[in-house]
Amino acid sequence: DVDIHTKTAAETYGVPMEQVTKAQRRAAKVINFGVLYGMSPHGLAAATGMTFTEAKRFIEHYFAVRQPIRQYLDTILVQAREQGFVETYFGRRRPTPDVKSSNFMVRSAAERAAMNMPIQGTEADLMKLAMIRLEDKLAGLAEPVLQVHDSILVECRAEDAERVGEIMRAEMEGICPDLPIKLKVDVGVGTHWDEV
Repeated sequence: DVDIHTKTAAETYGVPMEQVTKAQRRAAKVINFGVLYGMSPHGLAAATGMTFTEAKRFIEHYFAVRQPIRQYLDTILVQAREQGFVETYFGRRRPTPDVKSSNFMVRSAAERAAMNMPIQGTEADLMKLAMIRLEDKLAGLAEPVLQVHDSILVECRAEDAERVGEIMRAEMEGICPDLPIKLKVDVGVGTHWDEV
């Protein structure tokens, strides 16, 4: 059970995983998502302060040690070109006509969108399913207030917070038992967003 952002931070900054700071983990999260979704060496250099050469080397190393990710992304691009769409785990589709554009900028943007959609779209689908399920499970116990990316904020009485957290974790981790990866949910409790 390794946190991928912490692992990437340790590799990037050359420190043991237990010594990775919150700031380093945050930067690694940018790296992971940026590189995964087609960030160029120029983009990575600008986002991290690396030189172009360091960023290029980092991206090459990133995919060299994560071959299944490279293969997955290549498969997605082939699907986008051949079938004209990409889709989420649940079958929601996005058309991808511009992956065949003769304009490099248009084609590159379409390729990044095609690589991004199955993962981000599946996450969005999972969150919608979780919100529907949690509305029923938390009825009378907690009130959903806000959903941001992969987080759901609810309000409840302090004495119910632990129980609400347990329900949320169980429901969200079990939202799709057939998913090929295990979902891990962190629960925080506080009187304001910064405490959570």
